[in-house]
Amino acid sequence: MLQLALKVLKEINSYGYESYIVGGFVRDHILGIKSNDIDIATNATPKQIKEIFEDSCLPTEDYGSVKVIKNGVLFEITTFRKEINYIDNRRPDKIQYVNDLYVDLLRRDFTINTLCMNSDGEIIDLLGGRIDIENKLIKTVGTARQRFEEDCLRILRAVRFATILDFNLDDDILDGILSTKYLLRNLSYYRKKSELDRIFSCSNNMKGVKLLLQLGLDTELELDRLKDITHIDSAISAWSILNVVDKYPFSSSELELIKNVNEALKFNNLDPMTLYKYGLYVNSVAGDIKGLDKKEITSSYALLPIHSKRDLDIECCDITNILKRKPGKYLGDIYNDIIYNVLYRKLPNEKDAIIKYVVDKYKN
Repeated sequence: MLQLALKVLKEINSYGYESYIVGGFVRDHILGIKSNDIDIATNATPKQIKEIFEDSCLPTEDYGSVKVIKNGVLFEITTFRKEINYIDNRRPDKIQYVNDLYVDLLRRDFTINTLCMNSDGEIIDLLGGRIDIENKLIKTVGTARQRFEEDCLRILRAVRFATILDFNLDDDILDGILSTKYLLRNLSYYRKKSELDRIFSCSNNMKGVKLLLQLGLDTELELDRLKDITHIDSAISAWSILNVVDKYPFSSSELELIKNVNEALKFNNLDPMTLYKYGLYVNSVAGDIKGLDKKEITSSYALLPIHSKRDLDIECCDITNILKRKPGKYLGDIYNDIIYNVLYRKLPNEKDAIIKYVVDKYKN
């Protein structure tokens, strides 16, 4: 991946332009974190990039970025720019192309995201990002308050980076968040959820939860039950506790999972019927919220004699033939009865035994 990106840089350089890998990829490269998200910055304009890479794709909005695919890998190539007059505390009203990497870096959010790499693989650090990485510190480029007023999403990004990287927020960021956090009320729930998903789903998620509470962001984010989270192993765990499906946007599959987890929380997650009805994942999430041993839940689920109706050693036609009745709603009741008895090992999951049970109980 890196070698391919360096080839892209050299191709741009061969036309007389500057180009650098910039941002998160370089940061993660220094930290030894694998990343496939490579952004490239250059003083070539989108039109000039288009002339270099004929199959490139110009953006629908004029933000100075061009998408280029090389060997099946997508690269976003952005022209050096200044961002002018932010609107809605979220995005710039307009941009101005510049011919200076340093000026381009000054518009970025955090120093750790200003590191660059040239086509020879050399790290370029114009704003002290490497020192902040060594000190495990999140600092803004310029004053935090100004950066957060420009784009309030950066508040959640600061918490996310501190959580995922296990870094600390510097004092200026802490003060900046406290003075601008009210702006999060105007941020779309979609954007808020996207950042929170990444905080809740990382292995260090409780640091993020504690930071959100420490900074009072639970109020601005309308997460009234955030303080109820004591440990989580996934974003679904967090959202199930938070119960904000009436505010935040969730996919149909997420809504179904949250609904099932909240139902499963009411039951014993080691009980055979609960394990059967809600499945391993939902019971694992519910069990984690309760502080149960996930290995015990997994083991109990594995030992179930059946995991779905299809696992029963009998079919509908067998039952209708035995009872000499046409299919009807009664079959559901009989199946539920068989499932219950098989799950609790009162009846072996063997066709002959099940047939005998049905004959004895249901044949007049």
